[in-house]
Amino acid sequence: MSATLPLPTDQQPAYRDRKRLMWLLSVIGPAGVTIGPVAHLLGATSEAWFFVSIAFFYGVIPLLDWLLGEDLSNPPESVVPRLEADRYYRWINYAVVPVLWGSLLFNCIFVATHELSWMAWLATTIITGSMLGFGLNLSHELGHKKDWLGRKLGLFNSALGGYGHFSIEHNRGHHRHVATAEDPASSKMGETIYRFAFRELPGAFFRAWDLESERLERAGKSVWSLENEIIQPALISLVLYGALIAAFGLQLLPFLLITAFWGAFQLTSANYIEHYGLLRRKLPDGRYERCEPHHSWNSNHIVSNLIVFHLQRHSDHHAHPTRRYQSLRDFPNLPTLPNGYFGMFLVAYIPPLWFRVMNPRVIAACNGEVRRMHIEPAKKNRLLRQYGLSEEQPAANAA
Repeated sequence: MSATLPLPTDQQPAYRDRKRLMWLLSVIGPAGVTIGPVAHLLGATSEAWFFVSIAFFYGVIPLLDWLLGEDLSNPPESVVPRLEADRYYRWINYAVVPVLWGSLLFNCIFVATHELSWMAWLATTIITGSMLGFGLNLSHELGHKKDWLGRKLGLFNSALGGYGHFSIEHNRGHHRHVATAEDPASSKMGETIYRFAFRELPGAFFRAWDLESERLERAGKSVWSLENEIIQPALISLVLYGALIAAFGLQLLPFLLITAFWGAFQLTSANYIEHYGLLRRKLPDGRYERCEPHHSWNSNHIVSNLIVFHLQRHSDHHAHPTRRYQSLRDFPNLPTLPNGYFGMFLVAYIPPLWFRVMNPRVIAACNGEVRRMHIEPAKKNRLLRQYGLSEEQPAANAA
């Protein structure tokens, strides 16, 4: 019986990204936040139209993730350089920027020029804020890359929700201190998302300001100069919001403030679930161990990953931050979320449910080793008793 030899490299079938066209969903998706206003303009009288987008993003997508399951496939390493160089994927990122800005302006003008019930107003406000959260996800993808246009578009795009400090805080702060007690953007086991938000939202801004101040000081420049990459998007935000208020009056201010807050809270929600309860060890020399894939929660759920540019393959992202979304990989035996981000957000908003779902997963991911768990100090003793954990011995049963 003869063995089958592998084909020479030049005779192997060419790799095709099966999701190549599906990535266009991330361009179309943000425009979905205008469904309610467009339906109203076309004569629809039912207020249910204003809830269609909310139901799709926070109901249909989690359901599809559950039904369709996970995509565990990885591109062969031999084709990754070609994938990374393929400008098609980059231009998809770029194409989302005008969709986001256009959708925000459309909804702002609609809200300012139409009398709406409080339910229709609130639904439009919430879904527009969700879109701003998606915009920060896009800024995340662009801000990690080395091309000048992508980085500037990421900075420009973060101004939509008045969150221009994001790239600095994330790239120079979060990635350095992720899964440690020094990171305000890494959540602790036993910490609710609401307590986390009070720590993360201001902590992210102050860390970004400190990092940018240090950079400018080293360069011999004033922190208040236009070289400050926090001030640059802040000025764009002021011009944008100021122009909208000048055009439509102060009646638009609550809409702008709530959408900006909800957009920031969507980013906070992502930060909360991405590293919940996971901890990097501190080495004898005072440094932390290298960030590895097992220091992040991973999700391979198909539909949500197409919407968020593979952000849910977060384990590979933190291990290799400059990899583009189309070439991020899955690894075996990673801490894994039971659903995509949209579904897990809803679970996180109900803390008892979140703890019931995720605390046993933290324990399993850390093999019951308390030293590998990032636990809320005020709740540590209670959690150790609740789950039968010991500082010395791994838990026999995490359930």
